[in-house]
Amino acid sequence: MAEKTIFKKIIDGEIPADLVYEDEQAIAFRDVNPQAPTHILIIPRKEIASIDDLTPEDEPLMGHLFLVAQKIAKQENLTDGYRTVINCGEGAGQTVFHLHVHLLGGRGLTWPPG
Repeated sequence: MAEKTIFKKIIDGEIPADLVYEDEQAIAFRDVNPQAPTHILIIPRKEIASIDDLTPEDEPLMGHLFLVAQKIAKQENLTDGYRTVINCGEGAGQTVFHLHVHLLGGRGLTWPPG
């Protein structure tokens, strides 16, 4: 059996996190290495390594993650705008192989990123 990712350990309550949202499908918590004043990670409870591992059955779950991002952005008062990011693969900067949405805001975000 593969070793649990840090995100799975957070889901299982083995590692504490600064939770800002949770429901039966997803949890969201503050990033320990924030790249913006507001940097929250939204993860599905279902273990999916990356976008490349999605199946057609995951379509409603992915929509749910973005509705959660919208809800949290309102909760965090990100009225000036925010960014959502999903990295896919090491070359794109993915370091934890449990799909997650970064919600960034609270400062001006330039383009292109990275």
